[in-house]
Parts: sequence; structure tokens; C-alpha cells
Amino acid sequence: MKVTEHIEKAKGTLFSFEVLPSLKGKDIQDLYNGIEPLMEFNPSFINVTYHREEFIFKKLNNGLHDKIAARKRPGTVSICAAIRYKYGVDTVPHLICGGFTRDETELALIDMQYLGMDNVLALRGDPVKGEGHFSPEKDGHAYASTLVKQISQMNSGHYIDDEIVEGIPTDFCIGVAGYPEKHFEAQNMKTDLRFLKEKVDAGAHYIVTQLFFDNQKFFRFVDNCRKAGITVPIIPGIKPITTLKHISFLPKTFHIDMPEPLADELEKCKSNQDVMKVGIEWGIEQTKELIKFGVPCVHFYTMGKSEAVKQIVKTAY
Repeated sequence: MKVTEHIEKAKGTLFSFEVLPSLKGKDIQDLYNGIEPLMEFNPSFINVTYHREEFIFKKLNNGLHDKIAARKRPGTVSICAAIRYKYGVDTVPHLICGGFTRDETELALIDMQYLGMDNVLALRGDPVKGEGHFSPEKDGHAYASTLVKQISQMNSGHYIDDEIVEGIPTDFCIGVAGYPEKHFEAQNMKTDLRFLKEKVDAGAHYIVTQLFFDNQKFFRFVDNCRKAGITVPIIPGIKPITTLKHISFLPKTFHIDMPEPLADELEKCKSNQDVMKVGIEWGIEQTKELIKFGVPCVHFYTMGKSEAVKQIVKTAY
């Protein structure tokens, strides 16, 4: 079932979450261990992230170095299929611009269609690790909006191969990312909203946001989206803070602010256990307020850890 169909049929706020593919060399049971504790809450869908290649330099006998591409978390589409088979829950594979040509994008979408998937989250993706800016592949997509357009064209039966004149239309429900605190590369919030509307106009059916800790910023974001003519469902994405490392890692990595009351409580923490307690308490209140606001779904970023999310959902829903 499509994400939008879940939303249309819901009688209240839905619950969903995101998982990371296991590291290369790990058994899939490692992934299931993070999913199992959350299944009792009947998630409407589960997102599976995609991680592009990284480059490592291997020293050769002649003293030079060979640049080798490596992927540390493979298997997004196959993992989605495995989750659907094991749990009977809808999955949403992430599809990114980075590392894909348009032909490779088409082939990935065909694989998803063959496996019966009807949801996809279209993202530009991050730059290659170690590089300061995003560079698309030759004949690849530089922006998520053109990736969305390609998926939409396939939904209309239009393929890249000109010899395909009566292609079977795909039927993907397309999600895209939104940023309540602005994408860090955007000049300002006005231009960021313009780029978001381009993705919606290209065919996106819903928006899921970057994680945030200040609900007021999300509420303003929704209001500004509606004023800009964006009418599709907007799903808030949140993540509980669970470790001391997260206190500096999350704002730096995701370019988000910590509300002063939350920051004040985190400053008192001396251990990961202290941080998790604060993170869960904040997450419960944040989720309750979002549900009261009437969001269609609350989407949790688990990063492979489910205990904190379990406690939040158990209390807030």
C-alpha cells in the first residue's frame, strides 16, 4: 500500500520509522534485532536508507595509491523485500542521485517494481565522504527534483529507451525531503521552499522532514509550505538523543538547533544513560504535541537502535 493511502485511511496519527542497512559482513538478523521491538506498534511503513560509495586509498608496491570505491551498507532494495516478506509491512526504499546515472536509476526502479514495491523516497543524497560538495554522475541527476521527474515519467509509462513505445507504467508513491530549519546549502528559507515546491510540482506525493527538536519550527514550516502552495501531506521526522556523542554530532551533522530547555538539560548529563533519559522525555512531549497538532504520521529515525523509540511510542500514542 502507498504511504498516501495509509494516510488517507488512517483514523489518527500513524507511526513509522527508518532503519539503516546492516554494515557489510553483518547478518540480516542484526537489522531484525532493531526492528522487532517496534513491531508491536504496527508501523504503517518502514524506510530503508541508501548509502552511496565511499573512496579509500590503497597503497601500492610502487609507493603510489589506488583509489577504490567501496560501499559499507549495501542492499537497500533487497532489505526492503526481506522486511516485507518477514513482517508483512510496507517498505520505502531510498533512492538517491549520487552514484547513479539515469539508466541505473531506471533499472533500480524496475527492480523495485518487479518486487511489488509502490513507494520510494527520492533524495539528492550527500556528497562522497571527504568531498566538500555534491557532484552528480555523468548523465545522472544533480537535483532531487529531476529524479522525481524521472520517476513520474515512468509512472506515465515513459522510459529512457526510445524504442520502448508502450512501456508498462510504474505506480510509485514518491516521497521527498523537507527541512524545517532550511537545507544547509540553501541561501534562505524562501529559496529552500521554492526548491521543495519544484519537487512537489515534479510529482512528489508527500514530504518527510529532516529531524528537528523544536516543534515550533516545524509548525512554521508547515504554515509556510501551505502559503507557498504546497498541499501534499507533510510528515515530521524526529530522533531521540541517546548518547553523549549525539549532543554535538546531531547539530553538526544535520545542521539543526537544540532548543535552550533541551540544551540546558543535556548539559547536566554525565553518562549515556542520563542523555537517553532526557532524550526519551523530550521525545515523548515532542511526539504528543505533534499528534495534538494533527500530523498524519510521526516518522522516527532509529539509526539501528529501537529502545528509546519504543519507550516514546508506548507513552505518546
